[in-house]
Amino acid sequence: MIELVVACFIGILIGTTTGMIPGIHVNTAGAILFASSNLLLSQVSAEFLCVLLVSMSIAHALIEFVPSMLLGVPQEGTATSILPGHRMVLQGRSKEVIRVVSVGGFGAIIVTILMLPIFSIMLPILHDISKPFTWIILLIASIYLTYRLTANFRDFLWSSLLFLLSGILGWIIFQSPISSSVTLMCIFSGLFGISTILFSLNDSSTIPHQNPFYDLNIDYNKFKSIFAGGITGAILGFLPGFGPAQGTVIAQAVSGTDDNDDDDTVNFLLATSGLNISDCLFSLIAIYIIGNPRSGIAVYMSYLISEMSINHLVIFIFASLLAVSVSLVLSLKLGDSFSRLMGKVDYKKLSISVILLQIVILYIFILYYNAPIAYMTLALVTSTAMGMLPHYIGIGKSHLMGVLIIPAIAIYFQMFL
Repeated sequence: MIELVVACFIGILIGTTTGMIPGIHVNTAGAILFASSNLLLSQVSAEFLCVLLVSMSIAHALIEFVPSMLLGVPQEGTATSILPGHRMVLQGRSKEVIRVVSVGGFGAIIVTILMLPIFSIMLPILHDISKPFTWIILLIASIYLTYRLTANFRDFLWSSLLFLLSGILGWIIFQSPISSSVTLMCIFSGLFGISTILFSLNDSSTIPHQNPFYDLNIDYNKFKSIFAGGITGAILGFLPGFGPAQGTVIAQAVSGTDDNDDDDTVNFLLATSGLNISDCLFSLIAIYIIGNPRSGIAVYMSYLISEMSINHLVIFIFASLLAVSVSLVLSLKLGDSFSRLMGKVDYKKLSISVILLQIVILYIFILYYNAPIAYMTLALVTSTAMGMLPHYIGIGKSHLMGVLIIPAIAIYFQMFL
């Protein structure tokens, strides 16, 4: 048992490191560990490696919100949170936004674990029933949310157009034989990262004094948002074609939040951070309940342990609880440290440095995966230009998640014709 606790802390350390490095996906570290598994298994057990992978993925999912919120560097699970989070930072509320996303993720895991007996009965049935209708569910949810989050007909038309254009971009780039790891990094950097920072520079934004004091009071609306994030994340772990991006559509509808409304920004962040962490946990638990790994880390675990028992499930749940608890403290400490530093640096220089760092990391991965440089450069420029449009039009950037939703609709429509 002691060795599993050690594995958990090693996983937290690795997940914290990957979460704090802009643009690095947890699957990258997972792939390295899995590639080394033959050597590692001569020294440790398969359970040791699996606990390490579980804790690493949970820690990464929570810690990655720190650079995403403070620096504007996106991952799939944090992309839609960047604009409202970045807006709060520019209002001097960096400590607040870190506490919001940290508590949202921690609370969502508690909610999903408590409801696990119900989910284990209902969700396998839902998984089988929903397969033929996945594209319909995505389409209806997207149309509903696009309508609900627009104030007038003009905004609805623009939002629909951007949703379609981003979907076409996603479809084109995902049809290429290039690794999804580098293509996702490219389009998310352009749509949500570089474009957001460039607009802040164009708007002559500066980093104001960051409020050093903040108390997060959990009221009914905040609890509803945490609960919505936990429930949505659990559903995502079983529905085919759904990820954190698509889950944002459902979470916003369930929690009644809007990423453009300042009054709802906190609740929106609670819901989106919650669903990201909850989805991370349930993508692993899905191995036991439906026998279907739903993430890269889960696939590696399924190879390490061919038949997962209830004992394995209990161990992984406790590892998740330990990982999210330690990561909560680390997230607050790292976020507060960054918050203090941000007020002492030149915003323009910091923003340009972050943009350059994203580009450098992206091209390192482009070279590593032998992706065509000209093609990826065109994709980056196109996605950045598209990511700038919502700022100037005055609509939410969450509509750009069509980059993942429309390809998913098309794939599942073709699959069940």
